[in-house]
Amino acid sequence: MDAKQNSKFPLVVIVGGGFGGIELAKHLAKEPVEILLLDKHNYHSFPPLLYQVATGSLECESIAFSLRKNFEGQKNLRFRVAEITGVNTENNYIETTIGEIAYDYLVLATGSTTNFFGNKDIEHYAMPMKTIPEALNLRYMFLQNLEQAVIAPTREEREPYLTFVMVGAGPTGVELAGSFAELRNHVLSKDYPELKKEEMKVYLVDFLPKVLGPMSEEASAKAKDFLVGMGVDLLLNVKVASYDGTELKFEDGRVIRTKNVVWSAGVMGVVPEGIAKENLVRGNRIKTDEICRVVGTQNVFAIGDVGASVTEATPNGHPGVAQVAIQQGKKLAENLVNIIEGKPTEAFKYKDLGSMATIGRNKAVADLGKIKLSGFFAWLIWMFVHLISLLGFRNKVITFINWLGSYVTYNGGTRLIIRRYVREAAPAAAAAAQLPKTD
Repeated sequence: MDAKQNSKFPLVVIVGGGFGGIELAKHLAKEPVEILLLDKHNYHSFPPLLYQVATGSLECESIAFSLRKNFEGQKNLRFRVAEITGVNTENNYIETTIGEIAYDYLVLATGSTTNFFGNKDIEHYAMPMKTIPEALNLRYMFLQNLEQAVIAPTREEREPYLTFVMVGAGPTGVELAGSFAELRNHVLSKDYPELKKEEMKVYLVDFLPKVLGPMSEEASAKAKDFLVGMGVDLLLNVKVASYDGTELKFEDGRVIRTKNVVWSAGVMGVVPEGIAKENLVRGNRIKTDEICRVVGTQNVFAIGDVGASVTEATPNGHPGVAQVAIQQGKKLAENLVNIIEGKPTEAFKYKDLGSMATIGRNKAVADLGKIKLSGFFAWLIWMFVHLISLLGFRNKVITFINWLGSYVTYNGGTRLIIRRYVREAAPAAAAAAQLPKTD
């Protein structure tokens, strides 16, 4: 078991280098604690811009920043690349890929992953987009499918390669649908003169009756108008039944022939083994109290997407957005110091700073309290907020230059196939391949 460093200060182990984990560690920099930050990657990624990596508008390095560099000079923090595999809350240690680690205080900031709601076929054939590797897989897959469309001799054979379906009309689905529509409208005929843009279809699908469900009616209606104006086919109030890699079937009997399905219809918390099942609530999130402490424990906390602070005011927890994680990280830093020093803690109260979504060039919607914006001004605000939120001056500059180039030329990005994406064999097919042959 990894022992604590020779220190008179308690050890706070933070699992996850996302928004919440970084904010917590940063606000404990000058406090009387030792910090051990764990993440399975050595970088922090910026999920709101993953869709631009997926469509080739930005390179992945532009939205990633070294965790070690981010905490350079913070003397009370150590960082290790490791993945948590289990938690022992009784004996105060966690199991990881680099061994067992003891803690005085444990903070789970492990985030969320795509929720396929138990449908194994959709999980296998549809594309998630929650991480940089997944965004790159999506980019290479759709570029490879465009190359296949170029050599397909008939329109019928080209159809599945040129049909793109986003399942889930939240911000991710809306932004992806808008990006693919812009690729069709401005880029397709330049990069692939053999293909007609009329043959490329972009669908946005959701079982809810509107796009951007959590946002205001004004934002939803305006986003819908933008999408329709860009040529996106909206299929609302429909539910996906199955997907086999070629045909996407709906419960009402409709079928779309496509090899490009992106699944953003739900998320679920990434919960390590050892957390009591009765502490898990909707969305596989860990139930916590008003200070983000895991129910039934004294020194284990959960913040961000993986935690659900269930109170009378928030019976379903807070929304899974970056601002919640950031504010929880900051408040938990204060409360941890208060706990260590024997002082009273203060309940976390989320301050909603608003929500935004971009649909395309000069097109965005923003709910900023009572102020509802759409169009060019909302698009400028969206760009500014996301630009200043990126870690690293270099990333800010490169992203701004990329955006400026795309705006001027209508053809930003390089869209290179650096490595081929090959989908793994389906579980049933893989099992069959391992069966011994018989005469």
